[in-house]
Amino acid sequence: MRVLIADDDAVALETLSYALTQAGHEPVIAHDGREALELVREGGCRMVISDWIMPELDGLELCRRIRELDVQGYVYIILLTARHDTQDVVTGLSAGADDFITKPFEPAELCVRVRTGERILSLETRDVAIFAMAKLAESRDPSIGEHLERMRCYSRILADHLARRRSFLDQVTSDYVRLIYLTSPMHDIGKVGIPDCVLLKPGRLNNHEFEIMKTHTTIGANMLDAAMRQYPGVGYLRLARDIAQTHHERFDGTGYPDGLVGTDIPLCGRITAVADVYDALTSSRVYKDAFSHEVARSMILNETGKHFDPELVKAFVRCEDQLLEVLEQHTDADDMRVHQAANIR
Repeated sequence: MRVLIADDDAVALETLSYALTQAGHEPVIAHDGREALELVREGGCRMVISDWIMPELDGLELCRRIRELDVQGYVYIILLTARHDTQDVVTGLSAGADDFITKPFEPAELCVRVRTGERILSLETRDVAIFAMAKLAESRDPSIGEHLERMRCYSRILADHLARRRSFLDQVTSDYVRLIYLTSPMHDIGKVGIPDCVLLKPGRLNNHEFEIMKTHTTIGANMLDAAMRQYPGVGYLRLARDIAQTHHERFDGTGYPDGLVGTDIPLCGRITAVADVYDALTSSRVYKDAFSHEVARSMILNETGKHFDPELVKAFVRCEDQLLEVLEQHTDADDMRVHQAANIR
């Protein structure tokens, strides 16, 4: 990793540079805050170690300026300082710092804190990789537009509503809401294994073709099971796997692939079932035009207790303004005309 060091003290720069080089990192030197800010603006450095006290642009102001930049990806900032009072920590974190190293520092501590920063930055890389995997499946069928973006927004809205309900407090935490937003786009990852003649058929599937299409749930689950065996400590893979496997289950037990009933269906599957169907109804396909929000709403209400968990239908109704806002933000021109016409009526 390239690590930008900002310090007006030549000895401190040399010491930091040596410690980072020994740990296998590539130090990038800035002799003051302004030079550091310019290097961050140019890109290529996602971690900054900055002295607090520097002339003109000090470490605090450097933190603030970095946070104001429109740069690609998150920049992790470690402040190097002799200050360690509680108020100093609050001030530094409020300015945008992520961590502190107290002077004089130990090289071993420096390396551990840099590794911590690497792990945090890797989370962003993980998020990008997951969405890229989901887009791989979506790319097989270019007709579905911004389905993944809408799908994960709908799922997050529904989950966030449940997080505020007393009966779901133990199940739906803020982390759960974040992870369902992250993993719900992988619901159809198994479609990479469906033949083009079925996946891209310009019309409704016959019974045999539909049986083939249904296997995308188990194909996706098997793919993610293999990833879980390779990386058993990666918790979000379990949620992604359950979503892929169960988003076509129905509350009354008539869904697939396993015919699960009621709350035997994982909550993530019940959430994504509503999100997926709502998006399918309000989007055009080669075999159908888009339905208006009002028509889709009526169809979802009619499936209460049959296709959908009644609690999720209640959440859908209570959040419909937010759902409609997402629909309008991420809908192509042809489908938007349908929704606008419905609003006029």
